[in-house]
Amino acid sequence: MVGVSDCKEQRPLWHCETCGRAFAKRNQRHTCGLRSLEQHFEARSTEVRDIFNAFLAELRSLGPVTVLPEKTRIAFQTRMSFAQLTIRRNWIIGHLVLGRRVTSSQFTKVETISQRNHIHHFRLETVSAFGSELRGYLAEAYRVGNQEHLHAGAGSDV
Repeated sequence: MVGVSDCKEQRPLWHCETCGRAFAKRNQRHTCGLRSLEQHFEARSTEVRDIFNAFLAELRSLGPVTVLPEKTRIAFQTRMSFAQLTIRRNWIIGHLVLGRRVTSSQFTKVETISQRNHIHHFRLETVSAFGSELRGYLAEAYRVGNQEHLHAGAGSDV
């Protein structure tokens, strides 16, 4: 697998003048304004917070990540957003961006955005549902966030 360090240097991130958020794409369309992380957990079960904490711990084990609590979701970004969680009262729905389309019972729906960006939706009701298979896909999504999939060879799994 070819990594980012093996490719030409990446462009610096563009920063929105209004909210300061960083993006790989200049003038990236977005909504300015973040909420507090705690607002997402008001009147939610402790299991939901435990799922979120496990998800975030797994991400942080992969490397640096920016947590962006937005109005209706919590996004996770390195160079680009690669995952998001929407907190419900007793479960979490979310998605991962992968560089390939994956068929797995872990995913409730898969949407193809482009040849190298596929949105894989999932639902988590317990911490134990966040198992090794989904953790593996999370690591792959993290590499997509770093845009490593743009430099991987054709047919690569990233």
